[in-house]
Amino acid sequence: MGWGLWASPAPSSGVKDDGMLETKRTSNPPTPPQRPNRTTTTTTETAEPVRIPTPIAAPKAAKANHASWNDSLRAIDWQQYTEPSTFVPPLLAVSFAFGVWQFYRSYLRRIPGTDYIKPGFFRTRSLLGKVTSVGDGDNFHLFHTPGGRLAGWGWLRRVPTAKKELKARTIPVRIAGIDAPECAHFGRPAQPFSAEALAWLRTYLLGRRVRAYIYRRDQYDRVVASVYVRRAPFFLRKDVGLEMLKAGLATTYEAKTGAEFGGPKMEVVYKAAEATAKKNKRGMWSKHAGGFFGFGKKELESPRAYKERMKT
Repeated sequence: MGWGLWASPAPSSGVKDDGMLETKRTSNPPTPPQRPNRTTTTTTETAEPVRIPTPIAAPKAAKANHASWNDSLRAIDWQQYTEPSTFVPPLLAVSFAFGVWQFYRSYLRRIPGTDYIKPGFFRTRSLLGKVTSVGDGDNFHLFHTPGGRLAGWGWLRRVPTAKKELKARTIPVRIAGIDAPECAHFGRPAQPFSAEALAWLRTYLLGRRVRAYIYRRDQYDRVVASVYVRRAPFFLRKDVGLEMLKAGLATTYEAKTGAEFGGPKMEVVYKAAEATAKKNKRGMWSKHAGGFFGFGKKELESPRAYKERMKT
């Protein structure tokens, strides 16, 4: 055997080996090398399994007491109403509103006439208003202006002046404690000094603000009251009835019943003022009431005596 034949592989053996190698290449193709993912590898290596806690079952008693959603909506939490911060502010607001309303009804609501004066007002309240007319020597009509200038009367709220506007909106007031000479009424003649008394009262009161302390209603639906007014120069408060007695233009009220003076003390004061005017011959007590130098002088007929004579 030559050396060349010994070194060369057999042909059949070479063909068989090549076929086997081709078959292996065809059935298992080589996979390309992949670049390792460091993040994935690291996560896979370091992550631990997450354990989900098992929910603890609620006690049976708690489940039994648990209310439904509708029941919780209908339930009333009474505890919140016992807190001071819950009920104190509304209570204060209601009390304040009620107090304001009562103050308005008692002191700021205008009274348009005698029929609107409550019985409880007599001898406890006074009326502040403006004199719109004077009909006789001892009575006038008052337009009630509660609160006066502080409530806006005279600068924000206008006091009517026309008779049409004042109709059924004023309060007739009879001055307490005095009786002025009667003017001519219903065909009756006027008393002496009735015109003087009427002119004096108009000058003293008409268009002025007065305060009347009311006592009662008389048979003519007038309010019997002591009337006060402030006059210049010092604007001191003056008792209108007392000033008329001092001027000799009225007598003290002589009726057996229904006389009002504002108290026993004022009755004494009124009678003393009448006696002083009579002594000093002022007004109706003057020497010009009749006669000549005191001769033939007639006794003065008082307003009460005049009324009694007119009735017969």
